[in-house]
Amino acid sequence: MEGGQKNTNFKIKLELGENEKDEYINFLLRQYRLVDAFWFLGVEDRFGLNAAVELNERVWEEMAGRSARDIKKRFKIEGKGLKGFIKALKYFPWSIIVGYEVEGQPEDGKIVIKVPFCPPQEARLKSGKKVFPCKEMHYREFKLFAKEIDERIEVECIFAPPDERRDVWCMWEFKLREG
Repeated sequence: MEGGQKNTNFKIKLELGENEKDEYINFLLRQYRLVDAFWFLGVEDRFGLNAAVELNERVWEEMAGRSARDIKKRFKIEGKGLKGFIKALKYFPWSIIVGYEVEGQPEDGKIVIKVPFCPPQEARLKSGKKVFPCKEMHYREFKLFAKEIDERIEVECIFAPPDERRDVWCMWEFKLREG
């Protein structure tokens, strides 16, 4: 180096203990959720709820397929059908953030996913905003995620906002089409 200057470039390497890894994963999931919330709220404040909902649908439609492909590759998920879908879905950040409840057995060709707690909707209500319609966004998200696992998986919304809320925020049915 000229002039006696030392090279001060370095790479940051994160070394964590087992307990720290869990805490760091929780931190990253929170950051993931907050980034999603803040961009949505920013678009809503600037351009209105309809524009935010439309962009949200596009973003999560794209992210679902990408996420499923990445999850399959990184975690070596080769299974198909509803069993492969559930295995892959366990790694999807929103599954962990929301805490999806799964009813039914994949072997029976049908499962139902319930969302008992929805952080984005709960936060909106807490801050005085109204519930936003997320049915189409989640339909696209689930459909493309499932398609990456097995094209035979069909998705049906039982209910989701803007539908009237029941004992859970939303409920989705996944069936394995024959053939």
